[in-house]
Amino acid sequence: MNATVKLLLALGAFLTLVLGLTLLSGFALYYDLEPASKQHILEILAPRVQLILGLGVLGLAALGVAFVIAYNLYVKGALRVAEELHIILKANQSHRIEPAGAPEVCLLAQRVNELAQHNEAFARDLEAKVVQAKSSGEEEKHRLAALMSELSQGVLVCNIDGRILLYNERARQTLGAPPNAPGATSGSLIGLGRSIFAVIDRSLLAHALETVQSRLEKSEADLNAQFVTATRAGQLIRVQMAPVFAARVSPSRDMDPAGAGDGAQAPDSGVEAGPAISGFVMTLENITRTFELETTRDMLLQSFTEGSRASLANIRAAVETLTDYPDCEPRQRDRFIRVIREEVRDLSGKLDKTTQDYADSLKTRWPLEQMLGTDIIEAARRRIESRLGLATKAETLDSSLWIKADSYTLIQALTYLAGRLQEEFNIREVRFNLSQQGRLAELDIVWSGPRISQQTVYDWEMDTMRAGGEDSPLTLRDVTERHDAEIVFIADTPRQRALFRLLLPVAKPVRPALGVPLRYGESRPEFYDFDLFHQADQSPELDHLPLTKLTYTVIDTETTGLNPSAGDEIVSLGAVRIVNNRLLRYETYEQLVDARRPIGSMSETIHGISLEMLRGQPTIEEVLPQFHEFCDDTVLVGHNAAFDMRFLQLKERQTGVRFTQPVLDTLLLSEVLHPNQESHTLEAIAARLGVTVVARHTALGDALVTGEVFLRMIPLLAARGIGTLRDAREAAQKTMHAKVEY
Repeated sequence: MNATVKLLLALGAFLTLVLGLTLLSGFALYYDLEPASKQHILEILAPRVQLILGLGVLGLAALGVAFVIAYNLYVKGALRVAEELHIILKANQSHRIEPAGAPEVCLLAQRVNELAQHNEAFARDLEAKVVQAKSSGEEEKHRLAALMSELSQGVLVCNIDGRILLYNERARQTLGAPPNAPGATSGSLIGLGRSIFAVIDRSLLAHALETVQSRLEKSEADLNAQFVTATRAGQLIRVQMAPVFAARVSPSRDMDPAGAGDGAQAPDSGVEAGPAISGFVMTLENITRTFELETTRDMLLQSFTEGSRASLANIRAAVETLTDYPDCEPRQRDRFIRVIREEVRDLSGKLDKTTQDYADSLKTRWPLEQMLGTDIIEAARRRIESRLGLATKAETLDSSLWIKADSYTLIQALTYLAGRLQEEFNIREVRFNLSQQGRLAELDIVWSGPRISQQTVYDWEMDTMRAGGEDSPLTLRDVTERHDAEIVFIADTPRQRALFRLLLPVAKPVRPALGVPLRYGESRPEFYDFDLFHQADQSPELDHLPLTKLTYTVIDTETTGLNPSAGDEIVSLGAVRIVNNRLLRYETYEQLVDARRPIGSMSETIHGISLEMLRGQPTIEEVLPQFHEFCDDTVLVGHNAAFDMRFLQLKERQTGVRFTQPVLDTLLLSEVLHPNQESHTLEAIAARLGVTVVARHTALGDALVTGEVFLRMIPLLAARGIGTLRDAREAAQKTMHAKVEY
């Protein structure tokens, strides 16, 4: 029963009591009078009945108003102070109560604020000491996060139920479909708390775990298992699996075996328990390109081998005939010699074609990486000096210049040029320069000596590169085309020297970012949560689980208008996941949607999305399956979630996608927690709970704010005895806004 109902009932009871007592007293006095007195009183009161009744009603009304004012000043003011004190204690220590109401209530609010100020200072001091005590552990965690973010291989750590508790961006890139692939979800299948079985076949992992367990039982030194799997995008991934062991248990002789930890073996009395597998680590390597290259090489070798058998047989037969019959007729001899010549020519052509095909596959074998130009030159100098015995020097080098290069083939090309200069013009020394002109890097290999004709330069470009005892099927032209570069010959006549100049595109002097850009000033993504090692797999009966143990997806939509039943459409979807009571800012979903209808002027003013921004974006039929996959196996959370859910429900028949997950609404939960507060807008709730509002009225921005608000509501709900999903849903359904329909 809320405060308003209590007020009305109390006021009605009070007025009924006053009126009843007044009438009862009047009847008692009237009953004791003499008949003559009674007649006299009736004669006096009869003309004044209306006035007396009016004065009575006016008095009762004045009394009721005074009662309401007193209630608002004292009772409701005290209730508001109690609610805000609860916010200070459970959600936002920085929140302060604005004094309002009776002087005594204002004084109480001031004293509460003073106490809150004292407690906040005490809490800050305690927090500083806790942070100092935990600094070593946090340093290790951040070191691990830094290491994970820098690894060139994908790494995943899962608990024994297959829930992901650690991953790096390379793992998400490796296992996720390319952004433009059909049904791509931008790596959304990889995330904390998600099941690895959504991307890797369960039977493969089960077999690998069985292999690890078998090797463990045999006490083998190498416990790792390996297998190859294919992603949705058709990429081949080599997976190395290693076990993660639970803490070893050494029970006493009288210990009950049932007291062993989860997954631990129940040991015999007095015998130390063996290691139990609590999870596994997987390293991921994309071998698609390697597999394709090896397949191409095998096919080329097979083709060359099979295609050469007939030619070799014919040559062998002709040679044996000429050897066995040296006195054969000249005409026969000429025929056999012609057979040998033709077969050798054919064999030579097959060999050239095989070499050319293999060279084409080598052009993309090594990836282009951002490198300092000085590092390329230093590596080339070492190779030229060691392989060719040619002296080298560095003249003018820009040490801050970065280029994007295939260092292997580029160094081969520089060595090849130096080798040709040494071989054909007896050059004893080459020098290097590196500078920048606009968007190009100028890499010069300089020598003192004769000029080279343009025909010679062209011949060198088209010849396969051979230098220092190393042969390559690639040409200099292949290398320059691979780098989007140009090579020119320049004669520096005044200084009596010449040079080859490689013009290479300049790269930005930073390492390429992997995946989603950092947001909100955080240094690196938190792609780990070791508490999930101890979290049991979620049961389908979510209603009985505590709110702190559930996984959530916080959603928000931006639309063309406010009336879904009248044809308004979604123009933007945003979502963020909450796992193990943590908002995962780097496991987000954000997508514009082509609404195929005009956007209301008021709506465009609010969210800033125009029709021009939606051109070329996917339609709702393409987006909803991806969005549903991102939200799978979680509880949905939204602010005024009924509005968002109505838009999604109206698309069920059109898209075949149904959102059947449980839904929690922060608007309704705010009414449950703070029924005496005037506003339950997202901004007002965020201000009360101390949540900073960022990127308001964007789908992802609102989802992030709603997620922060929801996390701060959980302890407030627990203090009111609302601890499970069922408790929260039942409490929300009793509020006034739960009756609103869209």
